[in-house]
Amino acid sequence: MKTRVALTGNEAVAHAMKQINPDVVAAYPITPQTEIVQIFSSFVSNGQVDTEFVAVESEHSAMSAAIGAAAAGARAMTATSSQGLALMFEMVYIASSMRLPIVFPVVNRALSGPINIHCDHSDAMGLRDSGVIQLFSENAQEAYDNIIQAFRIAEHPEVRLPVMVNLDGFITSHAMDVLEVLDDETVKNFVGEYKPEDFLLNAKNPISMGNLDLYDFYFEHRRQQTAAMEAAKDVIKEVGKEFAKISGREYGLLEKYHLDDAQVAVVVLNSAAGTAKGTCDELRKKGLKVGVLKPRVYRPFPHEEIKEALKNVKVIAVLDRAETFSTNGGPMFQEIRNALYDLKGDIKVVNYIYGLGGRDLLVEHVEKVYSDLFDLKDGKSLNTVNYLGLRE
Repeated sequence: MKTRVALTGNEAVAHAMKQINPDVVAAYPITPQTEIVQIFSSFVSNGQVDTEFVAVESEHSAMSAAIGAAAAGARAMTATSSQGLALMFEMVYIASSMRLPIVFPVVNRALSGPINIHCDHSDAMGLRDSGVIQLFSENAQEAYDNIIQAFRIAEHPEVRLPVMVNLDGFITSHAMDVLEVLDDETVKNFVGEYKPEDFLLNAKNPISMGNLDLYDFYFEHRRQQTAAMEAAKDVIKEVGKEFAKISGREYGLLEKYHLDDAQVAVVVLNSAAGTAKGTCDELRKKGLKVGVLKPRVYRPFPHEEIKEALKNVKVIAVLDRAETFSTNGGPMFQEIRNALYDLKGDIKVVNYIYGLGGRDLLVEHVEKVYSDLFDLKDGKSLNTVNYLGLRE
């Protein structure tokens, strides 16, 4: 059974967590994520879940506690944002290398300094090379759906990697949205019971974890993580198809929007994809062949699928909500341009850095991007890296 409800993004994530009923949730508050664990803690105190709720003194300890629980054989979660995620960095790498299927929502927020509590993707992009699967959510519906699917992805025997579910701070986390939630029994059956293969509390098969791993085996273990990330692509698609059977909403590695005949296209993550789609609709009414590509999965990066989706587009703008300080474009821009290199075609790709520190992305900003792309298609020049909405 499905029910339409009005929830904020944080409420939607907490609701999904309640339905999943994980064994352990370790929590430390940080804006704008605090509501997720705060709401979930009320489910614990009200007896609506039988989760062991561990209140710790820092985000480093939150991920440490989740690692300990997962290593012991429990289904474990935590959640964080921004500086909190930065404090977790050390332990996230360990969770990944130990192949622990921890699921953790991240409410995206700018990393200091200067101190800022609003949205950009600098926190998530800081972990793009950690061996963690990264899902992105356009709205509260996708955040809810991604949390449910994340466990099936993380716990798949060919994967066994942590999964980070991203949603934009305040824009998605605190804004009310109407979404469709599944009934508890359907979610429970979809996620299933967690049956770890190897865990510390298995007396019949004693093992050790977190051992010193020098040059004799470190290389091999890293290669195994890479193989797991490669396998995750097919697993994500399989889980998305199964989720469609219970929800009517199918998820893959990316979403193509009016791309079939598009001459120019915008590539963008998370909530800004909604603004780009709306702008695309208005320009389509005027007869302009524009499109949008929204990657849902950033790690593993869907190079082949992106190349196929964009192969017939003449000019592409990649919108990044994070700055790499490479002076050569944002993180997704570099990945997209790399994916298109083998096409050997005359596809022009430019980058726009937008929305840092929560600055709004307006419809007129996206209209300007499309206008620039048509100018570029017609032979005019444009900088490789452009700053959208910057007050000069």
